[in-house]
Amino acid sequence: MSYLGILCFVPMLTNRDDEYVYFHAKQGLVIWMWGVLAIFALYLPGIGKWLFSISALGVVVYSAVGLLSVGLNRAWKLPFVHSIAALI
Repeated sequence: MSYLGILCFVPMLTNRDDEYVYFHAKQGLVIWMWGVLAIFALYLPGIGKWLFSISALGVVVYSAVGLLSVGLNRAWKLPFVHSIAALI
């Protein structure tokens, strides 16, 4: 559930002592925050729709890769996302 939007909070709050689950929950939180911030890009005149489209595509791709890594029982460090998640 970590990579399914706001559902990233469920494993983050329930399995805090499991390092594997918490790793994916933190990455899912960063991806979710990126999606929320992308919505605010729609308010930018001119470039807003383009920036939102690129960000939405990035969120979908990163979420799919995250779900794939969970399905394969791996802990892939997603580029850009992991560096921010490590700060949490």
